[in-house]
Amino acid sequence: MSFNRRSKNITEGVARAPNRSMYYAMGYQEGDFSKPMVGIANGHSTITPCNSGLQKLADAAIQGIEGAGANAQVFGTPTISDGMAMGTEGMKYSLVSREVISDCVETCVGGQWMDGVVVIGGCDKNMPGGMMGMLRANVPAIYVYGGTILPGHYKGQDLNIVSVFEAVGQFSAGKMSEEDFCQIERLAIPGSGSCGGMYTANTMSSAFEALGMSLPYSSTMANVHDEKVASARESARVLVEAIKRDLKPRDIVTRKSIENAVAVIMATGGSTNAVLHFLAIAHAAGVEWSIDDFERMRKKVPVLCDLKPSGKYLAVDLHKAGGIPAVMKLLLEAGLLHGDCMTITGKTVAQTLADVPEPTADQDVIRPVSDPMYAEGHLAILKGNLSPEGCVAKITGLKNPVITGPARVFDDEQSALAAIMAGRIQAGDVMVLRYLGPKGGPGMPEMLAPTGALIGQGLGESVGLVTDGRFSGGTWGMVVGHVAPEAYEGGNIALVQEGDSITIDAHTLTLQVNVDDDELARRRAAWKKPAPRYTRGVLAKFANSASSASSGAVLDKFD
Repeated sequence: MSFNRRSKNITEGVARAPNRSMYYAMGYQEGDFSKPMVGIANGHSTITPCNSGLQKLADAAIQGIEGAGANAQVFGTPTISDGMAMGTEGMKYSLVSREVISDCVETCVGGQWMDGVVVIGGCDKNMPGGMMGMLRANVPAIYVYGGTILPGHYKGQDLNIVSVFEAVGQFSAGKMSEEDFCQIERLAIPGSGSCGGMYTANTMSSAFEALGMSLPYSSTMANVHDEKVASARESARVLVEAIKRDLKPRDIVTRKSIENAVAVIMATGGSTNAVLHFLAIAHAAGVEWSIDDFERMRKKVPVLCDLKPSGKYLAVDLHKAGGIPAVMKLLLEAGLLHGDCMTITGKTVAQTLADVPEPTADQDVIRPVSDPMYAEGHLAILKGNLSPEGCVAKITGLKNPVITGPARVFDDEQSALAAIMAGRIQAGDVMVLRYLGPKGGPGMPEMLAPTGALIGQGLGESVGLVTDGRFSGGTWGMVVGHVAPEAYEGGNIALVQEGDSITIDAHTLTLQVNVDDDELARRRAAWKKPAPRYTRGVLAKFANSASSASSGAVLDKFD
């Protein structure tokens, strides 16, 4: 039986002799044209440590594909480093890169009639971008995560990239010596791999494993460990089997499997970015999913894992404790997962977890359902007159997730960071960072620099921060992001004035500016939409096409 269902369109028949001639130029033999053509979307780059260790995984995937009797076709996907771009104008390209990556995958798979595709990525937007491209192309596909980074060490403490952002605030507040500051900067990141806590990269990789689109245990492996290379090779072999069965992403990514992924996001204390990205992934899959579904899941799934940024441990610790399969086992036994969902291996979730041991009693990374870190999930969807479409708050680690205080208003991130560094932000203030949404930013930049500085200065729980931009997965504190409608589109966040009273209340799921409707109406009548920040190029295209954050900030929402 032939399994080159798609590629035969460009490799078979007399009329395809010119096409085959191009293949011969790359060393193909006549017998290769009856084999499946399998793409490898390789995110390797030396831009960022998140992606600098991916080439060995691509090489292993080639071995796995060819060993399983198929042809490997490698193509590149771009990345930017969120950590390096953070706090600069470059961060506006981050969310844009999600769309560029998804376009690359869809374009190459579609244009070359590939029979399947392995997507390999590391930095934050590699994951949702690759998954969206896989779902659009809808050929048999598997995601290979590049792997997490190992912790750095200094004075007996584990370090990670967020340690450096928080050190900026500590040093600027006079709470840290220059020697300690410089050593943390030098030692925080010891080698290749993605940021080590349950930040966006590890959140999305864990969710993809729960979704059924990555191999068990693969999402928490370290990039520098040999098991990650072996897993990439095995992933490629598994994909060739999926090609033979014609098992496609949209057979796996359903409303029920997205519920499984979101359950794991809640249980592991994952990134706020997961809300934005899974709205976009569901859109690409043609699955009905709204921002309110996250709140529905939050209310029934407890936080089981004690992971950074608000907790104690890193992804490598979660891996040692049993990884995502151990977390899923607990959730399945508690009736919080759909065991009948199909996975890329051809097994259901229940079949995959049947022989997985429960977490042992000698570890405290993964807590039992009967004794969770928090009884409910941590990603709360708030609504109110400041965000009638909804916004996202990460409420774990907070003693009291309620604040009412005067607005300190900033129309860009840089001036807000400068105010924090200069000591002009006081306990009880509520910072408002606006014109940073999908259209206004454009590109919804992340606010790790301001939030890290607040944490470093000891203001993480006493200062609120509200934005129509995003937060890094490394952010925690009294923060609310993804406010929609955004300021650029005339959302009420654009009407807030310095000193207005603002309430953030995670108990009542409310985000409110305490100004009466008549006054807001007067301000609206005087408001003028600002000129676009960019009028040409990729940022201008994104600003022109992006949907609201409440629907994932996607570029192809036409209805």
